[in-house]
Amino acid sequence: MKFTLCNIVVSVLVLDTAQAFSNAPSLLKRGISSHHVQIPATALSIATSPPPPVVEPIEEYSAAISEENPLKVIIAGAGVGGLALANSLSKNPKMQVTVVERTDQFKRFGGPIQLASNALRVLEEMDKTVYDEIMEKFTYTGDKENGIKDGIRTEWYAKFDLASPAEARNMPYTGVIERPDLQDIYLKALPEGIVQNGDGVASYKKDKNGSIDVTLESGRTIKGDVLIGADGIWSAVRATMRGTPARGDGSGVTYSGYTVFAGELNYDSPDNGQVGYKVYIGPGQYFVITDIGKGRYQWYAFLARPPGSVKDEKPEGSSKYLQDIFQGWSHEIHAILTVTKENEIEQRDLYDRPPSVSKPWTDGHVALLGDGIHAMMPNLGQGGCQAIEDAFVIAEELEQAKSRNEITRLLNEYQNRRLIRSAAVQGLSRFASDIIIRGFDTPAKVVWEEGKMIPRFENFNYAGIVTKILQPILPIFFAVQFNFLYDGWKNRYAIDLVAALGFLVLGGFMLVLSAGVVGEAGIAASLGIEALIGIEGVLDFEALSAAFREFFTL
Repeated sequence: MKFTLCNIVVSVLVLDTAQAFSNAPSLLKRGISSHHVQIPATALSIATSPPPPVVEPIEEYSAAISEENPLKVIIAGAGVGGLALANSLSKNPKMQVTVVERTDQFKRFGGPIQLASNALRVLEEMDKTVYDEIMEKFTYTGDKENGIKDGIRTEWYAKFDLASPAEARNMPYTGVIERPDLQDIYLKALPEGIVQNGDGVASYKKDKNGSIDVTLESGRTIKGDVLIGADGIWSAVRATMRGTPARGDGSGVTYSGYTVFAGELNYDSPDNGQVGYKVYIGPGQYFVITDIGKGRYQWYAFLARPPGSVKDEKPEGSSKYLQDIFQGWSHEIHAILTVTKENEIEQRDLYDRPPSVSKPWTDGHVALLGDGIHAMMPNLGQGGCQAIEDAFVIAEELEQAKSRNEITRLLNEYQNRRLIRSAAVQGLSRFASDIIIRGFDTPAKVVWEEGKMIPRFENFNYAGIVTKILQPILPIFFAVQFNFLYDGWKNRYAIDLVAALGFLVLGGFMLVLSAGVVGEAGIAASLGIEALIGIEGVLDFEALSAAFREFFTL
């Protein structure tokens, strides 16, 4: 069958042209209230001219935004994206910001969050003081060795160069900060009273002039001009916007196919100060160890399991359970597992969403931010970073508003600027999980032993050979990936065509090779072609997969 490069070019063009554009805002209509005339009673019954009518005051809608009539912005959720947006908008005297948070109070829980160079550059641009405080509690990983290790042999398989792309752009290195520390910095930076705890958003309604009536879980209603849904993957704002449930069937949230165990502990690692993070690959699962600063480490074990495996019994505890699962794997994995206490381990199933191209991000004066619109797998450490980029773009757009009549257009522009980039990052995150777990194995290796004329061939099955073939390709793919992430933080362009072509060619090649590992029929589902391309319900992924296979067999 004959195949031309047009298939790939058309795919790239679809990415750029499939963005959803909303109609311009309709004209506002003003209502006219009837006057109530009061005639005071008198003791004398004489003919007199009636006094002038007394007009009750009318609260008239005004589209103009001013310090006297500020734009009222309600933010649902006090995660990193919601707090970053609130901090930025609260500095504008023409805006009145309220953050509505479900939890009663903020507690010190949650592990570290990775802030990559793109997110750090955005934070610095949004608020230099907050950025400096973050840096005081920050641990760099991007200036150290990072990469993938052979999970069985403990040898480096491929390294990520996080430092060079950052240095070339004069950007700070990637690193981590404890979530409670990041949250505390923002809460102290915000004016008192902006964050209101103990009552989350349940739903909203729009009135005729675009204003929003927000109903809280308690039944209380608050009114605003703008509502930003930063309320996470189970977003009530998204559910109201799309008329779908927040959870379960129809919500758009899907189980990724993976469960993750996470541990955090004090650990005396032999490579402390030299290595930032290590990803150990092998058949059917992988393990990650990362330095989170001050002698503390975090590890993750990613396993392909059916949903609900969190409830599976582990009679001897999670540490022993994982030691058995990773039997025969690197001694470095077992060294950290054996010293991790049970109260230092948590397990959770991983959920994400397909990229939203055909479904709305906005509804008039309402917009979604972060996990509510583009929840992603944690493999690239970009979930929080992309929420921060959302906040940056929304702030830029709303800062331009002089009239409430402009809000719909400005929020649509936010969607247009963020849609393709966030979809690409979503796709890369899912692709990383799928390709590592379902496509990679222990690399094939030829071992020469002293005194023997014939070498020993280790793991020379199809998966092992494919993993070995991909070894020199991965650093190139990583370079394209990090250049894409670091170049596009301003979100000025809908799509980077050079990066898109690189992802299509290199990613397509990796998918084609890996197809033989999981079976050709299951490639679209098992290796996340849909996620890699980044569009839901727009492209024929089976046809695209066939096109890639044909192209690379010419």
